[in-house]
Amino acid sequence: MKNCYTIVELDTCIACGACGLVAPDVYDYNEEGLAYALLDHNTGNKPLPDLLVDDAIDAKDGCPTDSIKISDKPFNGDPTKYE
Repeated sequence: MKNCYTIVELDTCIACGACGLVAPDVYDYNEEGLAYALLDHNTGNKPLPDLLVDDAIDAKDGCPTDSIKISDKPFNGDPTKYE
């Protein structure tokens, strides 16, 4: 993937914590325990460093609610943009 952008769909996140275990440098949790993308405060506008792409993909693959989104284009704050 040339550029890799990520965002978490907060409306479907169940705060299970799986993404933070798999990719702690990519995802963190807000005060409600919901995950968000650290790099750009969950806007999906800043490409991930190459070093973190595999971790983000692993987190997406392990997300039980498919709340983690990954694309080669920016999300501009909309996790459903490319569905």
